[in-house]
Amino acid sequence: MRHGRFLTTTLAGVTALAALCSCPVPAAAAAAGGEPPRPATSASATPSASASADAARRGAGHQVEAFAEDGSISRARVPAASPFASPQPLAGPAAGDGTVTPVIRNGSTDSKLDVVVIGDGYTAAEQEKFLTDAATKWQEITAVEPYTTYRSLFNVWAVQAVSTESGVSGDPDRATVRQTALGSYFWCEDVERLLCVDTAAVDRYAAKAPQADLVLVVANSAKYGGAGYNDVVSPLGYSGIATVSGGNDRSGQVAVHETGHSLGLLADEYSYDGQGTYNGDEPAEANITTLTADQLRRTRSKWYRWLGRTSPDGGTVGVYEGGGYYPTGLYRPTDNSIMRSLGREFNLPGREAMIAGFYRYAAALASPTPTTTLLTPADRLTIELPAPGTRLRWYLDDHEVTAWRDRAAVAVSELHLIGPKSLRHRLTAVATDPTSAVIDPELRTSLTDTLSWSVRR
Repeated sequence: MRHGRFLTTTLAGVTALAALCSCPVPAAAAAAGGEPPRPATSASATPSASASADAARRGAGHQVEAFAEDGSISRARVPAASPFASPQPLAGPAAGDGTVTPVIRNGSTDSKLDVVVIGDGYTAAEQEKFLTDAATKWQEITAVEPYTTYRSLFNVWAVQAVSTESGVSGDPDRATVRQTALGSYFWCEDVERLLCVDTAAVDRYAAKAPQADLVLVVANSAKYGGAGYNDVVSPLGYSGIATVSGGNDRSGQVAVHETGHSLGLLADEYSYDGQGTYNGDEPAEANITTLTADQLRRTRSKWYRWLGRTSPDGGTVGVYEGGGYYPTGLYRPTDNSIMRSLGREFNLPGREAMIAGFYRYAAALASPTPTTTLLTPADRLTIELPAPGTRLRWYLDDHEVTAWRDRAAVAVSELHLIGPKSLRHRLTAVATDPTSAVIDPELRTSLTDTLSWSVRR
């Protein structure tokens, strides 16, 4: 049974993250620099009936966030559908379109967190380039903790979306228009670095993968930019979409921030002018609060266990005013984590929340041998563990097999099985992740998993 499928997706919760906008975000499109690119008149630009239905289902638009060069963030609303998506012609899809390739395969979809990477703006002749860009982008994401430690909890699937034109709209300038499979385009809502996409098209391609928990769209561009859609309305059940530039070595940070929302269930830790003072209820997110440090300790709330500890994003965990978009009335755990600015690390409470998110989807213990298998002395068992240092214990009929401690591969013939051949014994593996990055006792219970098999002589 999947550990995930726990998020209720709502259109109102959709967010997007853009990068390095050098100007304030306007409320409407078309500044003095000229009109944003418009779709060319062609048969491929005409939306299908199903695409129109998808657009209607998604509503009027998405709330987005835009990053300025100094790291500050503002918000705006963008159209729900891209004008540049080009469905495959009625004659049939291009050769290779929809092909699924495993980039990283660490285990079954039931026991791992499955990331689907879809390319846009890559022609049939550029699909090898897409596969290289997909692998590189995953390397950028897993360079950030806790992804680095927990790489083995993930499967990564690359889905090839063949575009008739190379590149994406808005690159190198806003006058450039390209019809692509997913309709990716810069200058979304007049923000140059905001890379929007047609989410209905993304959903169609994501459905081709064996499982989709997170979705990453890689655009065929070296231009810095991206976006992150959180809590998208998807019948597939995945919890977020991030768009990034495949040829830019910094755009992976957009995806990391977006997963802070979708996996860690974290709030944004930035604020901006015009919001006034927050005076609502205590937020549900783990990384913002209305309480002071003394109140956190007294009520044993939120990140009180982390107070005073040195955080990987710099400084000491405490209460820093400003967060959840409000400059006053809400506090964040540290001065400047990745939930406040790109290019940073998760703070200690954020890292703990991310690990908890990983384990909502992935298991602390897995094996390619189904637990329904009746084992005999001729069998061997292999165990998949989530991270280095995970403790593994084996038990035969509730008695520990001490010789097998921390052994991930064992031979059943080594067991001392007694009694008639018809007697079935119980062999159990118990794995516990001892990470010091999780200190909440309730969360720690999710770091232990058990598998059991029946064994006979």
